[in-house]
Amino acid sequence: MNALDRRERFAKKYAGAEGGGKKEMSVMPRRGPGGPGGMMRGGAKPKNTLKTLGRLLAYLSHERAVLIGALVAALVYTAASLISSYMLRPVLNLLTEEGKTPSERMGSLAIGIALMALVYAISISSQWLQQRLMLAVSQRSLKRMRSDLYRKIQTLPIKYFDTHRSGDIMSRFTNDVDTVGEMLNTTLIQIISGAITIVGTVVLMIYTNWILGLITLIMTPVLTYVSRLIMKKGRNAYKEQQKNLGMLNGFSEEIISGQKVVKVFNHEAVAIDEFDFLNDELVESQIKAQFRSGIMGPVTHQLCNVSYGIVACVGGLLVALRGFDYGGLAISLNFTRSFNRPINEISMQMNVIFSALAGAERVFEVLDEKSEQSSEDEVSPEEIKGHIVLDDVSFGYTPDTTVLHNISLYAKPGQKIAFVGSTGAGKTTVTNLLSRFYDINEGTITVDGIPIDKIDRATLRRNVAMVLQDTHLFTGTVRENIRYGRLDATDEEVIEAAKIASAHSFIINLENGYDTVLENDGANLSQGQRQLLNIARAAISKAPILILDEATSSVDTRTEKHIEEGMDRIMENKTTFVIAHRLSTVRSSNAIMVLEKGRIVERGDHDELLRLGGRYADLYNEIIELD
Repeated sequence: MNALDRRERFAKKYAGAEGGGKKEMSVMPRRGPGGPGGMMRGGAKPKNTLKTLGRLLAYLSHERAVLIGALVAALVYTAASLISSYMLRPVLNLLTEEGKTPSERMGSLAIGIALMALVYAISISSQWLQQRLMLAVSQRSLKRMRSDLYRKIQTLPIKYFDTHRSGDIMSRFTNDVDTVGEMLNTTLIQIISGAITIVGTVVLMIYTNWILGLITLIMTPVLTYVSRLIMKKGRNAYKEQQKNLGMLNGFSEEIISGQKVVKVFNHEAVAIDEFDFLNDELVESQIKAQFRSGIMGPVTHQLCNVSYGIVACVGGLLVALRGFDYGGLAISLNFTRSFNRPINEISMQMNVIFSALAGAERVFEVLDEKSEQSSEDEVSPEEIKGHIVLDDVSFGYTPDTTVLHNISLYAKPGQKIAFVGSTGAGKTTVTNLLSRFYDINEGTITVDGIPIDKIDRATLRRNVAMVLQDTHLFTGTVRENIRYGRLDATDEEVIEAAKIASAHSFIINLENGYDTVLENDGANLSQGQRQLLNIARAAISKAPILILDEATSSVDTRTEKHIEEGMDRIMENKTTFVIAHRLSTVRSSNAIMVLEKGRIVERGDHDELLRLGGRYADLYNEIIELD
């Protein structure tokens, strides 16, 4: 496939943003074990810009006292600026007044300059205070927004993470929040100051000369219309830019984290082409957004110049024909420029506003996502023993696709139940339901006789320990990673859990033993060592229910034997569910469930299933032949 064909394929893959008649954007699904594929939906067109702005202002309301202080400082700054401008009128008139000696004029000029200097000093001081206070308001508001976003992320169901790229989610924390911060830091206070300046300037313009003031006001609707026209196009362009930026970040994160897969299949060229495609899309949308917001400044500036020229001409005629004073003409021209300046500055800030509103809306999209639902009748049992019953359970990740069909089984404390079957048979889906990562569609699951959907999720998950096929370690020491399974565990218990998982021997040979710092998901360990730490994390948990999803798939046969011996010890009096492709790991199970296409087609212990000569026997014999 040549580069052109690939770009056409990428265009179809990423088609589906708002505008342009595109369909819903389809992206590479981020699939969890046994989970569904999913789509990351591109940002929709803003439903209500005023609502988004209102929600932003709600964050500022928590800093109401400081915000009021900043507004007062902005008012003082604006008033001082206007007063200092108006003071030019008496100073200029004194200089041109007849009958004054040069020394008198110089004295009047010195007094005028001294007063203007005092007013300017007040203006500068209030501007510094305004910016300092507003910086505190904005940063605290951003802190609150990031905290809300992070807390929300912790409450979202697994389905959300299965259907959204982690890079796009991270983009909400970085790019989108940063753009909001840029607006709150400077743009918001500039808009407020600009509005106050406009009102004050109008009052002084009318007071100075109503004709010249009226000319300036007549130009305002023209400026407003042009600004709104450009703003409308710019808003959509910035929404498109933020969406493309999120896609590029998501793709980059995905490819960087999957470099081994990219290299082993020689897909570097394809990855570069796809990145170039997304990069080109981003550049194209950025050019549109920046141009449509950037053109506003020059256009409105030239309209302001037209207004300034008209006032200068009419003012000159008033001086010549109507005796209008020179000082009045000078400050009228100054006010005309002052009146247009905040309008021009506000228009120049539209790119920041567009980007911030688009970013804020993406943040609010996450905040508006439904959290894991709980009901008032949920209970938190003091003790869970682990007696589990699935009765006629059916489930599908999407309404139109059923993954599990009429699953029924039971497990008593101390029993080991194994699930085997082909890839995609639904093995991991069963464990997802037992952890309430997803809720069942039909049937019932009970834990100690209590329906699982009536048990508080936090309580349930505290009583379930899991070892997943995909290892994940956090930045921190080896000791801290093992203790993650139970934060109140002692150092002795950490070491004992490591011994049970056969991890102690390699840990003590690390540079700093249990205090060795792991970074980047334990990149300085082998895959097998990372999995052993995950098993030790589960071993330290006192949870009565244990789920092992291909827990030994990343270790060699010799290590697997040691792990099984240790796991046998921690599985005592625990209800254990095991998913394994290596049938040797499930031979000792009390019951083995053979799943195919979401149905239990066989059940029994190892010997019974071999005598049955069905699907399990075929799988076992295939493995024996391969060995």
